[in-house]
Amino acid sequence: MAPAAETGLAFHRLSWRDFDALARLEGDEDMARRLRRAERSRRKLLIHALLTDATKIPGHSGPLPPLDSAWELFARAEAREPRTVNRVLTNPYTGSWAGYTTRLLRNGIDGVGPLWMHLGHAHAIAAAAAIRAGLDFETAIPVWHGNAMLPSLGMARFPGIGTFSSAVVRGAGGRYSVSNAETTVRLPAAPDSDAPGWWGIRRVRSQVGAHRFSLLLDDLDPYRGLYEPIPPDRLPDKDITDWQRLIDESCRLIADHLPSLARIMPVGLATLVPKPRVPFRNPSASTGEAFGSAVVALPTDGAALADTLIHEFQHIVLGGLLHLVELYEADPRERIYVAWRDDPRPLSGALQGVYAFFGATAFWRALANAGLRTRRSAFEYAYWRGQTWRTLQVLRTDSTLTDAGRRFLDGIAERLGPWQDESVPAEASELADAAGRDHLAGWRVRHLRPSPALVTAVTEAWLSGRARPPITLHATDLPPTPVPDGAWSPARTDLIRLAVSDAVPPLDPAGRPAVPGATAADFAYARGEFTEAIAGYRAELAADPDRPASLVGLGLALSARGPDPAARALLHRPELVRAVHRQLRTLAPPAPSVERIATWIGKLVSG
Repeated sequence: MAPAAETGLAFHRLSWRDFDALARLEGDEDMARRLRRAERSRRKLLIHALLTDATKIPGHSGPLPPLDSAWELFARAEAREPRTVNRVLTNPYTGSWAGYTTRLLRNGIDGVGPLWMHLGHAHAIAAAAAIRAGLDFETAIPVWHGNAMLPSLGMARFPGIGTFSSAVVRGAGGRYSVSNAETTVRLPAAPDSDAPGWWGIRRVRSQVGAHRFSLLLDDLDPYRGLYEPIPPDRLPDKDITDWQRLIDESCRLIADHLPSLARIMPVGLATLVPKPRVPFRNPSASTGEAFGSAVVALPTDGAALADTLIHEFQHIVLGGLLHLVELYEADPRERIYVAWRDDPRPLSGALQGVYAFFGATAFWRALANAGLRTRRSAFEYAYWRGQTWRTLQVLRTDSTLTDAGRRFLDGIAERLGPWQDESVPAEASELADAAGRDHLAGWRVRHLRPSPALVTAVTEAWLSGRARPPITLHATDLPPTPVPDGAWSPARTDLIRLAVSDAVPPLDPAGRPAVPGATAADFAYARGEFTEAIAGYRAELAADPDRPASLVGLGLALSARGPDPAARALLHRPELVRAVHRQLRTLAPPAPSVERIATWIGKLVSG
């Protein structure tokens, strides 16, 4: 193959200088634009390959025109107004559609609906480009449950028709319509506004000084979901008002305290998929195929949204970077502990989390240094700097990293490492440590399995009356399993976050905060009433000696009163304590209490 200079081909590249800057959270707008252009080119190639392969399948078009006509309409729009094609290619859900439909085609399956529906979405994308370019044209597009999507513009609605059908899009003299046999829906002059039979994609704008933010709230596009197409979920006007207020608050915080991020974020984060609020949670997600988009639940306040926007922007940047640079070899093994998930993660997921929470840590650090939301920002900073650093240190020695991957993680470490030594209030440090120990012990008891030989040896030693276990209790030699042994409750950490925030939570019938899964022992622990908490957790374990949150809760409450062997075992080897207790319940009932076994095992556990 001839070199690029001889063929005239242009390749998307990123200099090592820019690569290092992105790793250190020092990227600029030009770097984000280059990532976006690379994504646009990738999607164009993917769509061309998809349409080319699809035309080889008999009957691929269903009731729609041949796919060649979609590509021809793309070409007409690009010749008339190139930016219009760039606009629809930049739409995040063009990427998710192309990836999803390519997988269907390669696997020979229909997915959600017949294959022609998904292939035919190319006509809808081409029609949207043609409308933006002001072309006169006519084509047909798929209709799913009465909804005809024109990506990046809006949706024509035909209630009461069949599950899978088609509609005709026509344009002449700058006027456009979508029609079926019975109804014609005319697009408004401003397609982002609503009209009879038409839902526009609404936009929220915010400006803080020189920083301008513009985010689409896309509750319509069928390919806005993470895994497969989903129906529209129209937000009421009240929710749009709430989103506007929270976006204003979050953008103000980012612009005031992380101005460099405020400059680059609008380039890389353009669309939100709004979801309902989840009490005591701030769920969000994104996918590398939908560069520029994030699925975000309605948060409680602007700080929570700012944290989420930065977090998801980091995912978006890394997703774009991974399409240009290989940071690790493929390794699907779910083997790494991370504090932000309750299950073990593959290296790819752990690395994504490190980069995302590196950004979130920077945000809370900036707020803490500015004296804003003092207790909350100090706790979040202390917690996330430590947990992100912990995982980063594990990843830096992983054998599946490429040279570029090691260099990227070293760049993160240059910034994140010195933060570990920064002073934080004692309360924040203590609460962050407790929350970290809570989650890690809960992960261990649910995802680590001690070797059967070790469990048998320890059980036999107990039954023979030995004063202490006969074996040095090294870490398990078995890999973690993604299948959890028991449910987990994050209630104690929820109560910590509630205590350090100004939030006024809903109350349960007993007048306590309605924290899902919180027990009386958890509330006592959160109040610092550790003797009461110990009694509560003992009672919980008497009723269910296998309950992970009770095992760990007892360890935390005992530890809070001072050094204790049972606490050491329950926090550092809970999986062994539970496995031995289970075997004793089988071999020699009635078994002693969990705490007695933990005290005995704890004689050989450090920590």
